[in-house]
Amino acid sequence: MPHLKLSYFDFHGGRAEPARLALSVGGVAFEDHRFAFPEFAEVRKSTPLGQVPVLYVDGVAVTQCDAINRYVGKLAGLYPVDPYQALLCDEVMCVVEEASVRLGPTFHMAGEEQKAARLELVNGAMPKYLAWLQMQLIAHGGEYFSDSRLTVADLKVFVDVRGLNSGRLDHVPADLVEKVAPVLNAHMKRIAQLPSVVAYYAKFDQN
Repeated sequence: MPHLKLSYFDFHGGRAEPARLALSVGGVAFEDHRFAFPEFAEVRKSTPLGQVPVLYVDGVAVTQCDAINRYVGKLAGLYPVDPYQALLCDEVMCVVEEASVRLGPTFHMAGEEQKAARLELVNGAMPKYLAWLQMQLIAHGGEYFSDSRLTVADLKVFVDVRGLNSGRLDHVPADLVEKVAPVLNAHMKRIAQLPSVVAYYAKFDQN
């Protein structure tokens, strides 16, 4: 097994959290390198494309969160072997990433500009993405997104929905997912109750 170091901001969520979860759930050893937001200006100088997350595999820096998710998913046994099921897994991850890209610019806004931008998403793109994800979940049995088992696609959706429900996103109602896609919200709650996921977050609660 290669030596793995995953570098990202020190908070629960964002683009590295699915990989952190996958490695932890799968029992794969890795160095969980976390840094505070003010440190990013310095950290980014040594990263590919000046962005994170970065996964260091035996010292080699690899960027792009979904490439990282696929790789660690394979190491952790949380990525489909069947090509079609892998396609379904990738499709879901790409849609979540596309939705995140829509939301991303609003973090650099403030006041009325941020409010207007986020309300536009809440009343347009967000429900569209959430409804599509719910439709895919139902189409594949209602419990998992692909392969009839837990995969990195489920973890990526879990992290995204958990973030939307957190109430920490100004102008995004904490009950948006429940109202628009209740089956998707139930999926998030179910993943949160998995013993391996509970154990992952319990490590931080004890600190």
